[in-house]
Amino acid sequence: MTVGINSDTRNMAQVIDGRAVARRLEEQTMAEVDALVAAGKPHPGLAVVLVGDDPASEVYVRRKIKKCDEIGICSFEYRLPAETTQRELLSLIAQLNEDRVIHGILCQVPLPPHIDTRAVLDAIAPEKDVDGFHPVNVGRLSTGTGGIVPCTPLGVMMLLETVIDDFVGKHVVVIGKSNIVGKPIAMLLLERECTVTVTHIYTENLAELAAKADIIVAAAGAPELVKGDWVKPGAVVIDVGITRVTDQDGKEKLVGDVKFDEVQHAKAVTPAPGGVGPMTIACLLHNTVQAAKAFYQGAARNRDDPYHDAPDRSLIYGTAAKLQFACRGQERKESR
Repeated sequence: MTVGINSDTRNMAQVIDGRAVARRLEEQTMAEVDALVAAGKPHPGLAVVLVGDDPASEVYVRRKIKKCDEIGICSFEYRLPAETTQRELLSLIAQLNEDRVIHGILCQVPLPPHIDTRAVLDAIAPEKDVDGFHPVNVGRLSTGTGGIVPCTPLGVMMLLETVIDDFVGKHVVVIGKSNIVGKPIAMLLLERECTVTVTHIYTENLAELAAKADIIVAAAGAPELVKGDWVKPGAVVIDVGITRVTDQDGKEKLVGDVKFDEVQHAKAVTPAPGGVGPMTIACLLHNTVQAAKAFYQGAARNRDDPYHDAPDRSLIYGTAAKLQFACRGQERKESR
């Protein structure tokens, strides 16, 4: 049994507590910041760029900045009016790319419609792309040659590590083929020698495919899409989706892509909210610190060779193993 997981011996699925695992990752990240500072290095720096006044983006940015302060990462906030031109935004990104106190750049999306989001994300230096969206990082992810991994897929892998010791040969069904979650998590799981099926809106017999899976990663943004008969006994279910819906009483609530109450025959399942969500911000901070460490170790951007300048992805599995070890050690203490 692992810390961060609640279980009931009466045929109830283990609930993977994303908040608990995120706290442990944050503690580890804070320790890495302390080690950098003790070695005489400045605190890692994260630039957060927000264009316009999208309410959801405002909330996300506040959370990220608050977490930076807690961990010891210096946050630099750039709030730009909605009428900011694409040229002005790209000029700011270029300045941040050259700023040696900035180790990570996060441009909050969505951007106003007159700005080409892809052009802006592509302009961020790959080694500072702590979201892992730059084509260089995507390419390195697909070829297994390092790079910065998108935060949510990285968090999913860390959560899976707490309940699965051996991934080899596991059949995985990923529901949703987005560039942010579906595709990168499929590549990460392929690298762990899983057999991966990626499904999408046009996939036929989706329920039958899911029912054969050892692991289901639901990332479709479709409220309670995955029903009980989609999940075989003993499977592990990761619910990435989160949607605000109105119940029969007219009250709003958040639900995931999985019908949680119907999948209690699974081995383990993440709740929504409280599962994958907390890991996303924790992994953003983790990526920022890894980028800072790479910079100080001499792996900063090489103008003559821009495709080999990002942190090595082998850091992922080392981090996951440390988290798993820490969680289990903590549980042994709590069980005494």
